[in-house]
Amino acid sequence: MIRRLASMALTASVLAAPLAAEPGLPPEEAVAAALLDHPSVIAAHARLEAARARAEATGKGSHEFTVQGSYTRRDVNGGAAFDEYDAQLSRPIRLPGKARLDREIGTQSTAVAENVAEDARHEAALLLAAHWFDWLSASAQAEVDRAAVANYEAALAAIQRRRDLRDAAQLDVDQAEAALAEARRALEQSSGLAALARTRLAAQFPGLALPQQAPEVPLPAMADARLSQLGDEVVVNSHMIAAAEAESARMAAVADRAKADRTADPTIGLRLFSEFGGLERGAGVIVSMPLGGGHRRAVAAEASAGAAAAQADEQLARFDVAETATADVTEARFRIASWQRAREAVSGQMAALEKLRRGNQLGEIDLADLLLGERMVHDAFRREAEARAEAMRAITKLRIDAHDLWLGD
Repeated sequence: MIRRLASMALTASVLAAPLAAEPGLPPEEAVAAALLDHPSVIAAHARLEAARARAEATGKGSHEFTVQGSYTRRDVNGGAAFDEYDAQLSRPIRLPGKARLDREIGTQSTAVAENVAEDARHEAALLLAAHWFDWLSASAQAEVDRAAVANYEAALAAIQRRRDLRDAAQLDVDQAEAALAEARRALEQSSGLAALARTRLAAQFPGLALPQQAPEVPLPAMADARLSQLGDEVVVNSHMIAAAEAESARMAAVADRAKADRTADPTIGLRLFSEFGGLERGAGVIVSMPLGGGHRRAVAAEASAGAAAAQADEQLARFDVAETATADVTEARFRIASWQRAREAVSGQMAALEKLRRGNQLGEIDLADLLLGERMVHDAFRREAEARAEAMRAITKLRIDAHDLWLGD
């Protein structure tokens, strides 16, 4: 097991592709299609279309022509009957400045929806990455456990032959069988976790074609300066901040619109009428205008408070994104360092195991100590596999948050 895993690690270190080649990740084209097909992204784009339609309606305004008319048959006692009618065409008129504010509200509403749609794709990408690395991490540990089972099976067979030759005691066989049983238990658990992670990934992204075997987790490698650069890009490319800015601008325009609406829009129209069977005819212009009161004043105050809250939410969004950027960089750094220490632990445990094996062959080290050494090496390889996956998970999350991966705008 140890020689096989060491060979795998050395091969990976030599052949690992550069990070830009996206080793260990699904094809970018397949990811792009899977993200667009995710229900959360589809819903966000539908809301974007709704926002665009609403912006068009807001820009045009709800002021429409109204046609009104009546017909009357009048009878005069002792006289004739007369046909009378009147017709009226009217339309509210937006006062100067209101149309501009309505267009601004529509523009900012669309900007909010556009950024929310992009942020939904961002969240879907993070979800895909999380499930993907759950699968890769569990699969990598299952591979270590599989190698351990093969190693313990070979060891048990060798000890059974020695027992048959009366060169080993039954106790040694029992200890080897116990070690093999524990290794098989660990393999069942890691294989089950890998299957579970793959199932969850397939359930969330059914359109993403998954290989039968999980790709090998590449070696984490990223310069510290590049980590810092990506952290800065998290803030620069944040759609959460852009959406909050647009929402703040929209609410400011809504507040200005409510303040302007304290002076109501007038309604202007043309009226035609005929009375006494046409003996009296006339035409005229009609004007009506609501007189604003406490209701309009309260609506304007509510909108002003909403604009202040949106400004605070914008600042909060900046805080949240800055925290995410800092946390992403910090986690990537310590995950990479943790993996490096795990590799050093593997090297140390392998060196110790070689000494235990030589001592056992010379009869100076009993089997229990050797099996303990084998188990410690096995555990060291499992920790290395887990640390490697977690480091790559952290790097991938940082790249997604920085829009350096899968989210090219």
